[in-house]
Amino acid sequence: MEGIKIRLSILMFLEFFIWGAWYVTMGTYLSKIGFDGIDIGNAYSTVNWGAIISPLLIGMIADRYFEAQKVLGVLHLLGAVFLYLVSLQTEPMTFFWNLLIYALLYMPTIGLANSIGFFHLPNPEKSFASIRVWGTLGWIVVGLIVGWSKLEDSVNVFYWAMGASVILAIYSFTMPPTPPKDKGKSASVMDLLGLSSLTLLKDRSFAIFILCSLLISIPLAFYYSFTNLFLNETGMINAASKMTFGQVSEVVFMLLIPFFFQRLGVKKMLVLGMGAWVLRYLLFANGSGTDGMWMLILGIVLHGICYDFFFVTGQIYVDKAAPINLRASAQGLITLTTYGVGMLIGSWSSGWVVKHYTSETNVHDWPAIWYVPAAMAAVSLGLFMLLFKEKKEKEAIEING
Repeated sequence: MEGIKIRLSILMFLEFFIWGAWYVTMGTYLSKIGFDGIDIGNAYSTVNWGAIISPLLIGMIADRYFEAQKVLGVLHLLGAVFLYLVSLQTEPMTFFWNLLIYALLYMPTIGLANSIGFFHLPNPEKSFASIRVWGTLGWIVVGLIVGWSKLEDSVNVFYWAMGASVILAIYSFTMPPTPPKDKGKSASVMDLLGLSSLTLLKDRSFAIFILCSLLISIPLAFYYSFTNLFLNETGMINAASKMTFGQVSEVVFMLLIPFFFQRLGVKKMLVLGMGAWVLRYLLFANGSGTDGMWMLILGIVLHGICYDFFFVTGQIYVDKAAPINLRASAQGLITLTTYGVGMLIGSWSSGWVVKHYTSETNVHDWPAIWYVPAAMAAVSLGLFMLLFKEKKEKEAIEING
């Protein structure tokens, strides 16, 4: 059993090493080669399109026709090819289309890696978290490599991702078989997209949660798309390395979630998570590379509360709120809502906002830029608290676990 845990940990490490290699610093590189805010926002939207379409790929291919580890290997091998093609592009449109194809290949692999882990662990509810945390460690390690090697504005980040993708492709083919769990079964598009759980929207509490999840995901995209560029322009040294403080914080707070669950319950944790997004962007708007550096560091460290208290807690809430026959579908719906539709809107809007507050000499008005997602997050938080104001609604969502 320890052997398969080690193998799965390596799988997770490489899976998120690949994504972390290029995702955090891509905006800095694209700005260097002349892309404007809209171009950068469009580039980041490719991942969101992948999150929208990937359930179809997982459902129709891995779940019904082929062993998951083989599909994972093929996707990463093809992904390495398109990462190389992406690295050759210097025009916004050709860069977008090549990166879109790569995102469509990569995003399903996250679900496939999770499926392989769940299949081979006898008690995944107890042991999966200790496996999944190696993915976060992979993101941290590659962030440190990129920062220390001063590659933040370099095309070489795609080569790092490409190399890791080839290694993971080969490694995937050596994994124990994970047979298709629904071989021979049919499923509708509604099932594959997680839309069978739309019936849960009849529950007002669940509908409010989905709406607010969509809204808070819009300002989330600002962080992923432009924080590294912002930190470099403030003069922060090894910004990519320092951004890994956020993943360290994510690990710490993920381990503390059971503690907070017992004492706060779901609603208060969701409120704290949304409030942390407001605070983070206000810190970025008022921080600087000199006396205000502590604000920038604190804004990065808040990632643990921002992500875990809303997104991880939200996934737990969905699991508790949905009946057992709709739990998988409900998780698909929340992924489609947040990483798909919400962050897609955020990627587009962040690009327009950054371009609007960029001068003709390519000088960014960062305080004005960061106040926009701060306001968006504040509206989401206010709406969430307002809609759950009634005692009945408080009781509906106050789940202690």
